[in-house]
Amino acid sequence: MLENTNFSPDATTDEWASRSEFWLAECGKLQRKRRIRDRNTTPLILTGHGTSLRIEAGSLVIRQGFTHYPQAQEVYRFFRGELSLPPIIILLDGSGSLSFDVLNWLGEQSIALARITADGGLAVMASGAGFAANSQNLRWQFDMQRDNAKRIEFARDLITRKLVNSIATLQAQFPGTSAGTSAITKARATIDRLKADDITDMNMIRAIEGVAANAYWAAWAGIELHWTAQTRYPVPAEWLSYRSRSSILTGHKSKNRKASHPINAMLNYAYAVRAAQLQIQAVADGFDPNAGIMHHYRDDFPAYVYDLIEPERPKVDNGILTFARNRSFSGADFIIRKDGACRLSPQLARIVATVICQG
Repeated sequence: MLENTNFSPDATTDEWASRSEFWLAECGKLQRKRRIRDRNTTPLILTGHGTSLRIEAGSLVIRQGFTHYPQAQEVYRFFRGELSLPPIIILLDGSGSLSFDVLNWLGEQSIALARITADGGLAVMASGAGFAANSQNLRWQFDMQRDNAKRIEFARDLITRKLVNSIATLQAQFPGTSAGTSAITKARATIDRLKADDITDMNMIRAIEGVAANAYWAAWAGIELHWTAQTRYPVPAEWLSYRSRSSILTGHKSKNRKASHPINAMLNYAYAVRAAQLQIQAVADGFDPNAGIMHHYRDDFPAYVYDLIEPERPKVDNGILTFARNRSFSGADFIIRKDGACRLSPQLARIVATVICQG
């Protein structure tokens, strides 16, 4: 059960309310029109304080949380078996309540429920119909884990597909730039090395990939964000342009959980949303989400999901870059925590999640 917290509006948050309404409207524009006879394939994304999921007269009633004042509350009612049922409900950071009856109802309707925390962490709470192990798929996973040669080939294929997708992102986002061209050249050379080199362990693959990854992120350096209302809501000088995927809060190493730049904060959220989708699909297909092949098995870590997301990361990057470069932001769209970490406002987080789900 989520903690129940009341939302108290603050008269000094006019810009926050204005930006929240702006992102709400933008989110509405992104919603795809569904023909009445088509089954819904779009996740329902919830955010804010006071979010509520209840069973009323046999139907699921969902009340969207509040993020600003004034705000009209969104209310959804779903009946068993109807085509409008979302395949996944994603709860972004906020507060509210749900009951065991809701979990039972969602399980009966094979609707997954995922929780994403403010820092982009993923906690899948319920996976729809639950984990129904497929013995053939589990045997395949454990066989791959035990056989080093098969693990290497699996990882070689994952990273090759990741590099192919990174080339597509570089071509779309940095056409004709020297850094973009250099990164594409290194990515192609890395693909050739993965095919030709005698690779005997996973560290070799990571080292080979690391050269291309450094060039890939170097191509992002200097991306400028467009800012409004800087007199009332100034932003740190470091936010004016992009420097590195690494957070300044965690040193030079590529630890990104404590994002210190808005683009990195958006990427963290976006990766978590895509990971939630992949984890739910893996469970539905009867795989063990923790039984990683490239990533090591851990009971508390969905290692197999992090295998699956590797080729997807450049696609997520492309979506976030396109979004960020075609919008103007305000300092009110982001929150700087006491440790210096950058967080998205709830409605901006909602539209970022929508962009990835729609992609």
